[in-house]
Amino acid sequence: MQLLRLITINRVLIRHGLDEVIFAIHLLRPIRFLFYLAPWNWFRRVRASRGERIRRTLEDLGPIFIKFGQMLSTRRDLLPDDIAKELARLQDRVPPFPDAQAFAIIERALGKPISEVFLAFDKTPLASASIAQVYAAVLHSGEPVVVKVVRPDILPVIRRDLQLMYIMAQLAERYWSEGPRLRPVEVVAEYEKTILDELDLMREAANATQIKRNFSGSSILYIPTIYWDYTRRQVMVMERIHGVPVADMQALSAVGADLKLLSERGVEIFFTQVFRHNFFHADMHPGNIFIDIDIPEDPTYIAVDFGIVGTLTGADRRYLAENFHAFFNRDYRRVAELHVESGWVPADTRTEQLESAIRSVCEPIFQRPLKDISFGQLLLRLFQTARRYDMQVQPQLVLLQKTLLNIEGLGRDLYPDLDLWKTAKPFIERWIDEQVGLRAMIRGAKYGLPVFLEKLPQMPGLMHEIMLHEAKGRTRRDISAPQLEALRQEIIRAQQRSSLTVLAATLFICATLLLLFAENLPGYLGIPYAAAGMVALAGLLLLMALWRRG
Repeated sequence: MQLLRLITINRVLIRHGLDEVIFAIHLLRPIRFLFYLAPWNWFRRVRASRGERIRRTLEDLGPIFIKFGQMLSTRRDLLPDDIAKELARLQDRVPPFPDAQAFAIIERALGKPISEVFLAFDKTPLASASIAQVYAAVLHSGEPVVVKVVRPDILPVIRRDLQLMYIMAQLAERYWSEGPRLRPVEVVAEYEKTILDELDLMREAANATQIKRNFSGSSILYIPTIYWDYTRRQVMVMERIHGVPVADMQALSAVGADLKLLSERGVEIFFTQVFRHNFFHADMHPGNIFIDIDIPEDPTYIAVDFGIVGTLTGADRRYLAENFHAFFNRDYRRVAELHVESGWVPADTRTEQLESAIRSVCEPIFQRPLKDISFGQLLLRLFQTARRYDMQVQPQLVLLQKTLLNIEGLGRDLYPDLDLWKTAKPFIERWIDEQVGLRAMIRGAKYGLPVFLEKLPQMPGLMHEIMLHEAKGRTRRDISAPQLEALRQEIIRAQQRSSLTVLAATLFICATLLLLFAENLPGYLGIPYAAAGMVALAGLLLLMALWRRG
């Protein structure tokens, strides 16, 4: 099966005149003469442009390859213009599948004829993408909507290509010197999860609802409403939005949209989703982003297609934020230390050498606008640095890296003079302050102390139960009589302290809440800040005294 797929891929390359790509590979250059001996190259023929041939090849190879082309289309700095323009067509102009198949899927999923669900239904698709295509419709209640339908029989095609990718990844990991460090099998596994999730429109609808809730009341990002009554695994009905595609620079400029503000808001949306919400749209190519230009000087982003979202662990978020913060402050020593602490490089890495390498990569681009930064060269040098210090690829960060590429591509098109460092630095500093400052301590007390207080009365009983188990020999540890007596005395002291501890912690929590919300209390409940502070201090001192005695 995989051999047949490889043959198919080669046949598609030959059909679109891309067989020279294969012979351009370094290892195959010695036998490049075979390219000219191939029968299909004996006669000259008029060929389409190279960009069009690449696009058609990816379309014929299927959804996984189309997704790859979509990502590349956002990197104008890495591709020639003719190729980038053609690949941009993959974002929403993939050849559609037959309408009759789409209608049958809709009716089967909803259990009703289309006419019973929709007052009007446009039978020409609005857009066709690699995974699904979209139709315009109107509900009987009058709301204009779009109906998204998953392509029929797409799962077997995706699984087939995933199997091929696994084979290639396993070979790379086994026979390529860089394989163990790049962890290609884990990267493919991460991608498998992502693309299979895209096939479940119920999951996509839930993602959209979550992001909409996260940005409730926001003036910078709008998320369409999901109509859950008409949403199934293969069909999703969503509010129809109207906006200008973010890539249509001519239309945005014609209405006088504030492109600088728009690019800054794009950065704010990204950092808000990643660090504050920990739930980010991970497929932000231009085909999924529109601009509401009703008020050109105050433009709003509109996002669609939420099949791919990303999250990070608390540790990864903290390390990323601290890396950004150290980078913005040119503290390359801290960047190197964070790479060691996080386990991204081996523990025996010499920090001063890694610091020097990172400085040589980052310093040339610091505080430059987007138009003066060659991210292609930056990524190449970072890759070389990673190889030198055995830096492993982090599969859980692949989606974030992909999203960063999309965001950077959008920013480059919208406002090349954007000072990315100046825009992002205040946000990172504010987030770090929220995580480690006074507000973080109060938030930790708010969520942690109630749990601690709930468990505190049970602790003496739990300790007594442990002592009984120990006394009866139910554990393998050998505890002597003096040790058991010491435990018994400790339990007695803990019981005596428990009520005082509860009282002290309660005083501290109440005083803290009074300090936070004193301004909102009715006049007759007004409590001076000094009094509340004294209560808090008394509770804190009592807790410290009890803990010291313990």
